[in-house]
This record gives sequence, C-alpha cells and structure tokens, in this order.
Amino acid sequence: MLLTPNLDSVWRGKEGFQVIDSFKQLINKIGLPRLTIILFLVALLIIASVNRLPTSMLLSNSLVRIGMNGVMVLAMVPSVQSGAGLNFGLSIGIIAGLIGMLVVMEFELMGFLGLITALLIACVLGAAAGYLYGLILNKVRGQEMMIGTYAGFSIVSGMCMFWLLAPFKNPEMIWVVGGKGLRMTLAVNDSLAKILDNLWKFKILGVEIPVGLLLAFALACLFLEVFFRSRLGVSMKIAGANPAFATSCGVNVDKMRVLGTVLSTALGAMGMVIYCQSFGYVQLYMAPLMMSFPAVAAVLIGGASARKATVWNAVLGTALFQTLLTISLPVTRSMIQGDISEVAKTIISNTMILYALTRKEGDGE
Repeated sequence: MLLTPNLDSVWRGKEGFQVIDSFKQLINKIGLPRLTIILFLVALLIIASVNRLPTSMLLSNSLVRIGMNGVMVLAMVPSVQSGAGLNFGLSIGIIAGLIGMLVVMEFELMGFLGLITALLIACVLGAAAGYLYGLILNKVRGQEMMIGTYAGFSIVSGMCMFWLLAPFKNPEMIWVVGGKGLRMTLAVNDSLAKILDNLWKFKILGVEIPVGLLLAFALACLFLEVFFRSRLGVSMKIAGANPAFATSCGVNVDKMRVLGTVLSTALGAMGMVIYCQSFGYVQLYMAPLMMSFPAVAAVLIGGASARKATVWNAVLGTALFQTLLTISLPVTRSMIQGDISEVAKTIISNTMILYALTRKEGDGE
C-alpha cells in the first residue's frame, strides 16, 4: 500500500520549525541574560500585584533610580569604545563629584546655581583626574580593568585622610566633637536636594515621572551619540576596535585612549552630583568604594562587553538593573522575613561581570 504524506501535518511541522527559528532569533537578538531578567521582572510585578503592593509607587521609584544612576552607567561607554575596557576606576570620578558637592555645600550655594556649580567643578576635576588616570592605563595595556580596580580602591582609601584634614568650616558638615573633619554622611540642603527630581514632575496613572532627572540622563546620552558620530568620536571607536588599522590611518591610539578615559571619568563625576542631589545625602569615606561595580554590571546587562559598548547598552542596562533592584526589595519583604536586596544586588552584579569577562564580544547593540 502506497503511503502518501499528510500535507496538513507537514505544513504544521514547517510552521512549528518557523516558530522555533523565530524564537531562537528573538533570544539571539535580545540576549539570554536580558531575556531572563525581563521574565524575572514580569514575575516580580505579578507577585507584587497578587500581594497588593503599590505597583505605581514601585514604578515611580524605578524611574527615579534609573535617572539618578544612569549617567554613571553611561560613563562606561567612552572607556570601552576607546579600547581602555570597563572603567573599574570610576571611583576616581565619583570622588571628583563628591568634592564638587562639598564645595557647593560649604559656600551654601542654593538651587540651580549650586547644582550647575557642582557639575562644573566635578567635570573639571574629573577630566583632570581622568587625564592622569588615562596616562597610567596606557602603561598597563591588557591589564586596565585590574589596575582600574586597584586605582579606585586606593583613591577611596586615600581620600579618607583628606576628608579628615580638609579645611571645611561649615558647622553642618564637620564633626561636632573636635570641630574638624567631615562627617560620614551629610544632608544636602533643601534647595538643592531633589531639584532635578521635582523639575516638571507629573503623574500618569499614579506613576510619578521625574522629567528633569530623566531629561538630564537623556541629554548625557545625546551628547555621547553626537560625539561618537563626529570625526573625533569615529577615530576613538576605530582606535578601540582595531588599534593597528587606526595607527595606519594616522590616528594616535594612545591619545584616543586617554580621551576616552577623560570622558568616562568626567561623566562619572557629574553622574555622582546627579546621584547625590537625588539621594539627598553625600556619603564619604568608604561609601564610594564599590559604586563602580553596579555601573559595570548595568552596562553589561544592557548587552555590552569588555570590548564593545553603546549608549543603548547603558540605557537598557540601567533600566533593567535598577528596576529589578527596586521591585525585588518590597516583593521579597512580603514573601519572606528579611531583606535580601543587597545580597541580590551583589549576586547580580558579580554574575554579570563574570559573564561578560568570559566572552569576547557583546551580543547586542
């Protein structure tokens, strides 16, 4: 008996293969780590709704955290693009941002004048420190991330002595006993605290949109996009992607690496000012020690690697990482007794860093 194929089953089989292929393409495009985090976020939101947690407040807090951390994550992009790798020495720029905030608080500059002054001081100090830091990185090619980590730890530890000896006189900043040395945590004055958060803020379906804060992040993203489309930015990208070819084209690779480090450190400094005004406090001494690691983890979650990063990677990574941290805290509190947010933050950060450092290229743009 001659068997004839069932055309319907064959067609359904083809459709099945097409669906599988489409699903594989989706995974390859989004990336398995990001897809996993997105699904985990959806699960957290479902659990939050079931437990009757205020999801609008959670989303509002997520937007604030995205805005206050975004510029520091964005600081990773020029460092990677120039070939200097992930900037584990971001603490150098963070210290410059702290100094900018302290100067403004010492002279009691208020409102937008204080914010702009702090940003300018942070930018100048960050650029100067980034230039010296970039020269050091040029001497240790291939070991930039390790040297950056030690440099960041060293500058934070060394600044502990500076905070004790710095000639600040504002009584709200120095220790009461002894009358000298800066306190560990300083409250930002009311006219400066959350000035960007409250700028043009409005609500949609109960969710507060911090327009000013997100606009500052967007402007920083726009600046980098325009820069990388310029002749100088293209030269930097070529120097980072293929140093030998860049040299043959007349591009000074060492200068491009230094420029990338300067941009990264200056952005980190200004990002710290934005972070402090949103947080409402300035934390000194050992507080900035590990702040570069969440920034590194965020840009990696967005699809970057040690050799490739884009502005989109920073935006996507910041949104996923900060939303995950914001929502996981109240959800875990509602399910178990105890706070595991810091544990989750450490696990996610270190896992993503380890994942990125064990692959050669980023898997997403």
